Amino acid sequence: MSRLILFNKPHGVLCQFTDRGTQGSKRPTLSDFIAIPDVYPAGRLDRDSEGLLLLTDDGRLQARIAEPRFKMPKTYLVQVEGDVAEDSLDQLRKGVRLKDGMTRPAEVERIEDPDLWPRDPPVRYRKSVPDCWLKLTIREGRNRQVRRMTAAVDHPTLRLVRWSIGDWSVDGLSLGEWREISVP
Repeated sequence: MSRLILFNKPHGVLCQFTDRGTQGSKRPTLSDFIAIPDVYPAGRLDRDSEGLLLLTDDGRLQARIAEPRFKMPKTYLVQVEGDVAEDSLDQLRKGVRLKDGMTRPAEVERIEDPDLWPRDPPVRYRKSVPDCWLKLTIREGRNRQVRRMTAAVDHPTLRLVRWSIGDWSVDGLSLGEWREISVP
């Protein structure tokens, strides 16, 4: 039986158990929240992103979750700058050109502002610049891909929350909270 940890990662937390950085101050890591031996992240979530991070003790499961060849869907709630028009959504649905090549098509739709936990620090509010929320699903996992995709259609990401990976979701988990489930 494999162990799988669903963790609601706060903004600013590194996706590793120790801070190997050269900075003088210690940055928050997974060990500040999870004290379970022999589990490792299945994929990454940038320090400035928040939401679902999966950890497991099973190398095969870790590969199935993290490796792009398995095309496991990852869904994000994305606050972007500007009022996103349908043509920008269509570009994301077809795939956009990034420096490392074309992305696979994304599933994307505009959504109402989600009822999320407050972010610390909060996203900077600008009265003169509108923003909106997208629900975006990708099936690959390039470095900072969602941020680069929204920037490619002229709508920089302001806040990025990974909501689900496959059938696993952060729904019901408070910020910084984790839950263990068994996977056969």
